[in-house]
Amino acid sequence: MLTRRELLQGGLVAGAGLLIKPRPSITRTRHRRHGAFTRLWAQRAPDPSATPLTPYVDRLSIPPVVRPAAREVLQIPMLQFKRKLHRDLPPTTLWGYRATSPGPTIEVRRGTPLDVEWTNRLPTSHFLPIDNTIHGAEPGTPPARAVVHLHGAKVLPEDDGHPEAWFTSDGQTGPYYNPKPYHYPNDQAATTLWYHDHALGITRLNLYAGLKGFYIIRDDAEGSLNLPKGNFEIPLMIHDAMFNPDGSLLYPTAEGGTHPAWIPEFFGDTMLVNGKAWPYLEVEPRKYRFRILNACNARFLRLTLMESDESGNSKGSPGPPFNQIGTDGGLLAHPVRLNTLTMPNTSRADVVIDFSGLMGKAFVLLNDAPAPFPDGDDYVIPNVMLFRVNRPLSGPDRSSLPSDLVPLSILDPGSAVRVRQLTLTEIDRESDGFPVIALLDQKRWHDPVTEDPKLGSVEVWELINTTEDAHSIHLHVVQFQILNRQPFDVDAYLSSGTLTFTGPPVPPAPNEAPPSGHDIVNTLPGSVNRIVARFDLPAGTPVHSGQRFGFVWHCHISEHEDNEMMRPYEIVVA
Repeated sequence: MLTRRELLQGGLVAGAGLLIKPRPSITRTRHRRHGAFTRLWAQRAPDPSATPLTPYVDRLSIPPVVRPAAREVLQIPMLQFKRKLHRDLPPTTLWGYRATSPGPTIEVRRGTPLDVEWTNRLPTSHFLPIDNTIHGAEPGTPPARAVVHLHGAKVLPEDDGHPEAWFTSDGQTGPYYNPKPYHYPNDQAATTLWYHDHALGITRLNLYAGLKGFYIIRDDAEGSLNLPKGNFEIPLMIHDAMFNPDGSLLYPTAEGGTHPAWIPEFFGDTMLVNGKAWPYLEVEPRKYRFRILNACNARFLRLTLMESDESGNSKGSPGPPFNQIGTDGGLLAHPVRLNTLTMPNTSRADVVIDFSGLMGKAFVLLNDAPAPFPDGDDYVIPNVMLFRVNRPLSGPDRSSLPSDLVPLSILDPGSAVRVRQLTLTEIDRESDGFPVIALLDQKRWHDPVTEDPKLGSVEVWELINTTEDAHSIHLHVVQFQILNRQPFDVDAYLSSGTLTFTGPPVPPAPNEAPPSGHDIVNTLPGSVNRIVARFDLPAGTPVHSGQRFGFVWHCHISEHEDNEMMRPYEIVVA
């Protein structure tokens, strides 16, 4: 019999048939097919072939950068505004921070705290369809609520953007509202974070409306690496959308669904990068650093770079590779060379692409990820953006791609004080398989807290995905490491609560393997997805015995988190 450490480190051999007894009473109707319920709302979506938008006619926009001064309280209002998202579209109504979407990129230094006063100047009504049967959006709840979560940041609960800390432009507030400026200690390694709305029951709508932006932490270790910088370091926020003929955003509602308006996942028909539909970027023949964020509501991305003509028609030849240098948690120990980059929604990938020697060529960024991931049959948007290598060198490219980046340590899963088995389930309508609800560990949002790691302790979480889709699971406040994924007999587990493995643990991909840090894990269907984390708070936090610090963990497919696939958890001081 293998030890717990050997199992967690991926040492199980094929055919060992290990059985583990989890908590029983699993209930879910299987087996749904996505096409059956997608068609229930597809009739409300525009036909992509009816009003096509020409790709690659708009230049990529780059969000403005804000570098706060020391001890400055940064003022960032949320505003409604109009912006042209494509040459051939009328201006689109959006919500954004400082009237931009993406909002301004906030750049800070490690160890230099920042206070931000987020203010709500949005209308008191929403321009997207509210579903009042969803938790947190019940009748009487203000429709245009907002609260900001700095995704991936190590903060205290009052500054985390709790889903019930929302506030409105006319002074209404949620039960966890924090009236003070949010305090961000920035005591973590250089990395790419992002800030976005997190209001309970309408996160999917507020994100889609445009409430999202980059937040970049820099430090001396990163600065010593001679990576591309300045004009050659560019953030890329990718997300999908749909448009009405008047240019307004279309968010479909269910026809005959299990809720009046809620849909299980939103998959658009148009890809936007930094707020432009299918943009192009003119680059020099040199190295560029791109900080890529998958900001889709539900869509996973599987990206490749292919040589193309000037119009973006692929020639079938691969373009330059992605040299991934960072993830959600910051820089990797060493670059990872990839021809295909898979990104769960809300994950980040820091990559270097070398266009040296490619003057006069063009390369199209393509996506072939099924929707839902990994084998759904909804609409795939194949085109993302176009790179044209047509700008002369502005100066010698003296940047480099080091073979070693930053030293990182591996969390030992054998030091875990607890292994938690947490089940991901969906309950579907018997008649046609339309989803009713998705749950974490068989519990709803307002059920009592059951995940309560001790401050400073290491735990392994085994995320047991009984559904047909991958879910992007996010833990607030901590960075974790991905251990492995292991297939199991889902039907046996659902019927008896017995976990029977059908194969050995599968190590994570090189760009997600320890010691790299993450705040999102792609939990594959029919797999036990193992992560290990140390549950810490910002350095110097005063604590006393018995104190509890409340955070949340959830699926970051925003339609799922808005319908109960989110749970509170607490870090407890021993």
